[in-house]
Amino acid sequence: MKKSEYLTIPQLAKILGISRIAVYRKVKKGQIKAVKIGRTFAIPQKQIVAILGKSLHQADKKEIDSAVKKTVKEYGQVLKLLGSE
Repeated sequence: MKKSEYLTIPQLAKILGISRIAVYRKVKKGQIKAVKIGRTFAIPQKQIVAILGKSLHQADKKEIDSAVKKTVKEYGQVLKLLGSE
């Protein structure tokens, strides 16, 4: 395991500013993709960008666009009034 390719759970916890237990739970739930090496989980560096939200997949972009359109359709008038205050 090369240090430049993977992060450990404690290292990721420090980056995210959450506890090691919280990261471990996210890994166990599948919210964070990790590789199990022996008794240790290793998180690939390329997953860090996705975890931090700096990279969006096409499906995520479509979901966000849909939510924005729905919000504007339902609350457009209210948003205009709030914007003018």
